Amino acid sequence: MEQLIQQIVNGLALGFIYALIALGYTLVYGIIRLINFAHGDIIMVGAYIALFSYLLLGFGFLPSLLIAMVLCSILGVTIERIAYRPIREAPRITALITAIGVSFLLEYSFQLFFGPQQRAFPEFIKTRYFKLGLLSVTNEQLLILGVAIFLMLILNYIVMKTKTGMAMRAVSFDKDAARLMGINVDNTISITFAIGSSLAAAAGMLLGMYYQQIDPLMGFTPGLKAFISAVIGGIGSIPGAMVGGLVLGITEVFVVSIGYSTLKDGVAFLLLILVLLIRPRGIFGEKVVEKV
Repeated sequence: MEQLIQQIVNGLALGFIYALIALGYTLVYGIIRLINFAHGDIIMVGAYIALFSYLLLGFGFLPSLLIAMVLCSILGVTIERIAYRPIREAPRITALITAIGVSFLLEYSFQLFFGPQQRAFPEFIKTRYFKLGLLSVTNEQLLILGVAIFLMLILNYIVMKTKTGMAMRAVSFDKDAARLMGINVDNTISITFAIGSSLAAAAGMLLGMYYQQIDPLMGFTPGLKAFISAVIGGIGSIPGAMVGGLVLGITEVFVVSIGYSTLKDGVAFLLLILVLLIRPRGIFGEKVVEKV
């Protein structure tokens, strides 16, 4: 039982990182029905910004985190305005191909300028171990949990309690009706990309701390797993993204702990297949009624 609880605690740190990334997917999809596959590479950009904030500017954890979130939010808005806005009314396959193209552009641009090799991620805080009864946790795990939970609470407040959040929910429900009510749809979509990209940047920094290394392709697999998390929870649902990320993170840690680390990525896709077979809408997904 102690080992079981220990693995749950270990899985929570990774699960909350997946949940942060999945929230970016689900926000964008909920607003404009776009699967932004470039979102995973925003994770990588955020990790690199945090790295250079530490190496070149000597900043600590919090300033590096804030700089990464701000710059990645600007990057997210720029990508939306240049790459996605002109094709917003085009068929979905066009937007999907564009998102994949933006993903490759970011990955190989960073390989060109910073090299393809892995880089050691700085130790922003000296690792310490804490004993909670029979459980052992590190201060890095507690920091990851604290930052992730805080950002999720802030996001929930923005979406549910502010005028911006009300506009986001209105655009998600019906863009045309929202426009008739005086809501600036373009600005709302840009804000959504900014929020999603800032969460991805935070996740990138936390992911670098978790694995202690980064590289230009680091965002592909976590981004794909976060997308799976969003689908498991019900893509378009904020609580679903959180729950899906936690489920996937805990499951992955359990698979590694029993000695099947080579299967951890395969298990994520197995979960996806099972969810699509049993409940295609995901855990929190709502049934969509199509009018004929």
